[in-house]
Amino acid sequence: MSGGTILAVSAAPGHGFSKRPTTEITLVAGLGVAGDAHAGETVKHRSRVARDPTQPNLRQVHLIHAELFDELAPRGFALAPGDIGENVTTRGLDLLALPTGTLLRLGEAATVELTGLRNPCYQLDRFADGLMEATLDRAADGSLIRKAGVMAVVRTGGVVRAGDAVTVTLPEGPHVALAPV
Repeated sequence: MSGGTILAVSAAPGHGFSKRPTTEITLVAGLGVAGDAHAGETVKHRSRVARDPTQPNLRQVHLIHAELFDELAPRGFALAPGDIGENVTTRGLDLLALPTGTLLRLGEAATVELTGLRNPCYQLDRFADGLMEATLDRAADGSLIRKAGVMAVVRTGGVVRAGDAVTVTLPEGPHVALAPV
């Protein structure tokens, strides 16, 4: 299934909030983005490490859809790739609608498996006042919609660059909606 395009790739060696856009990133199977602070087999997000440092890292790669930036721009949020901590910024792919377990081939070789949604946190407000609320919405049934991107683990490593295609492979079986991880 065709997917979309990678608009930008970003990484950061330290635990800051934003990540620096770069020409390419290297995904390493079972670890994440080479040289990124969140790469590893076990959790690297500081709040999760404090709770249990032995948890598996289901947040090796953060992907976000550039359409969110477009949606938020009229509300005064001027966001660019990497600003809110994502590693891969896509265009033309509804990441939030994909089920858990979806495989995304990024470029020619790298493959990631979607594990869940990014749960927007207070750090978004530190970046831009009101951004956390802006990345949340309500469905018709009142349930919370989290729009701050999706998280994945690396299944097959490879180099990923802006302009690369994204190919989607849906999992077999029933559609299991992404939940926060």
